[in-house]
Amino acid sequence: MHTSLTRLRAAFTPLRYGAVVYLLVLIIAALAAPATGHDPLSQDIAGSMADPGTNGHLLGTDQLGRDTLTRILYGARTELVIAIGATAFAAMLGTLPGLLGGYFRRYVEFITMRIVGDVLLAFPPIVLALLIVSIYGPGTLTLIVVMGILFSPTFARLSYGQTLTVKNAEYVDAARAYGASTPRTLFGVVLPNILAPLIVQFSLVMAASILLESGLSYLGLGVVPPAPSWGSMIADGQRYMANDLNLILIPSIFIVLTILSFSLIGDTLRDWLDPRGRRRSNA
Repeated sequence: MHTSLTRLRAAFTPLRYGAVVYLLVLIIAALAAPATGHDPLSQDIAGSMADPGTNGHLLGTDQLGRDTLTRILYGARTELVIAIGATAFAAMLGTLPGLLGGYFRRYVEFITMRIVGDVLLAFPPIVLALLIVSIYGPGTLTLIVVMGILFSPTFARLSYGQTLTVKNAEYVDAARAYGASTPRTLFGVVLPNILAPLIVQFSLVMAASILLESGLSYLGLGVVPPAPSWGSMIADGQRYMANDLNLILIPSIFIVLTILSFSLIGDTLRDWLDPRGRRRSNA
């Protein structure tokens, strides 16, 4: 326990502390979004494109007079819900085939890894996402399912490789020797010992999900307007950037900071849960 806490403290840098603080503040602020006192959909044409700090609008207003801070916070809700949902779905969809393929090999490996791994990886994620969303229409549930499918190969390949590494370990042989069934060996022995890299991957896929969702919303294939989304806010503000650059700049800053924060947390988890990887990276 003491060693684990020591590694955790060593994994943190000031920048990584800042990433954790930023995400905590963002999550709390998103949950408390109604406290701003503004409706994210309420329009006030007379007060459109107000400067930050004008009439109680801390970050100003957009081209329709909607409070920018309120829309940012409600948009954060959307981004986080979709990212968490899509990443969790991808983890569930990809981890099991990789686990089975790495443990049983042969035909099971061919079926699971060729379908989940190679076939899906053959298509660029953004192109496949555009195709599916264009067919089934935009929406939160559609985005979660589509992005979950797109990111599942990353979990499949990772769990497959990790399973190959630990399947012949002594503790796995000991479980078999004591009469543990195959499901118990898989989910009670192998899976817990490959969770560390999967947790790190979860954080990194969260960042990728936010980037992909923002891109789809920017193209009009993400969250259905007028519901706020950072990508759609950038798309709406693009037409007015000559008059008010904040309409693009503010949501762009939040996208960059959020993606960077999740990536830094992923690096922190890697250094904490896999000290050997940290030593290799520092070598």
